[in-house]
Amino acid sequence: MNSDIAILDGGVATDDRGCVRFVNDFNFKGVKRFYQVENHKSGFIRAWHGHRDESKYVYVAKGSAMIGVVKMPPTHNGEEIKSSAPQPTAEKFILSANKPQVLYIPKGFANGAMTLDENTIIQYFSTSSLEESLGDDIRFKHDKWDIWKSEYR
Repeated sequence: MNSDIAILDGGVATDDRGCVRFVNDFNFKGVKRFYQVENHKSGFIRAWHGHRDESKYVYVAKGSAMIGVVKMPPTHNGEEIKSSAPQPTAEKFILSANKPQVLYIPKGFANGAMTLDENTIIQYFSTSSLEESLGDDIRFKHDKWDIWKSEYR
């Protein structure tokens, strides 16, 4: 795992009243806004989207999702600069409401997500305002880093 990317582990407390999900080590440092994503079906991919100056935290509130993270290649005016350097390798993380975790995605990385369950809810917490984010928006094709297959075991 890239040392800049981090997983903050949480937990679930359950008793006769129900359950409480938590990630107590997530302190919202630098967070300016949040948004929530729900896809119309499981297996739907939203990728790849990155920022040079914005970091994100990802939390799955309901269901589960495969989250991809990759160090972005050099770009100029939103276009990838052709290079003979090896392409960066994307990492994938499985986040689930059954095992509360927050995934930290540092600036300079692109991310994507594929929902694994129906009605999955993914929450993103951003260190940039919407205006700042729109001025720092870099997109790649959904299959640029094709990590979206489940591994059969």
